[in-house]
Amino acid sequence: MDERLRFVARLLEGEKMAVLCREFDISRKTGYKIFSRYKDCGLEGLTDRSRRPYRQANRLPVQIEALIVQLKREHPSWGAPKIREKLRRRLNDLPHLPAISTVHAVLDRHGLVSRSRNRTERYKARGTALSVPTAPNDLWCADYKGEFMLVDRRYCYPLTITDFASRYLLCCDAQSSTQMRYAFTVFERAFKDFGLPRATMASPSPAPAPSSA
Repeated sequence: MDERLRFVARLLEGEKMAVLCREFDISRKTGYKIFSRYKDCGLEGLTDRSRRPYRQANRLPVQIEALIVQLKREHPSWGAPKIREKLRRRLNDLPHLPAISTVHAVLDRHGLVSRSRNRTERYKARGTALSVPTAPNDLWCADYKGEFMLVDRRYCYPLTITDFASRYLLCCDAQSSTQMRYAFTVFERAFKDFGLPRATMASPSPAPAPSSA
């Protein structure tokens, strides 16, 4: 650990990565990995690690988890999307921004997720009976394929529409939001190109990332 600590300390003092890697007889890849572990976990990241997987589902460095809990306690009305956006703004050099589901899991572990007492009385949507379409245009399936951040730090939401029977990809359109008014134009264009389907099925859209404005 002493060697790694000296390596990181000299980096923080402004020395060049390439020069230090040659002096410490390590590759640049190893040098960047050591520095990344320090930024993620502090001094704990410089200790020797076990062979267990480094990342576990919904597990974050202690410092990040503590910050999530602190933000929630300071702002009880904030949900996971808002807290995730605040993390992005405060820690803009964080190499891996936690997913909204991970932030929610942290809040849940600390008892900071409110649950409705009248859960059984809440409205439950009911869909139509499932069918087995066998011909093209019997059923279209629409889905947002996750989200990812662009170079300019805006989020992109790929909207796809496929034909269930033929598995033909009718369109894949990059959207800046999951709001329905933007999706309508994609469907209108698909209707003009391929005609109207007998039915459509949409998967739940992901929660939109807060605007950076």
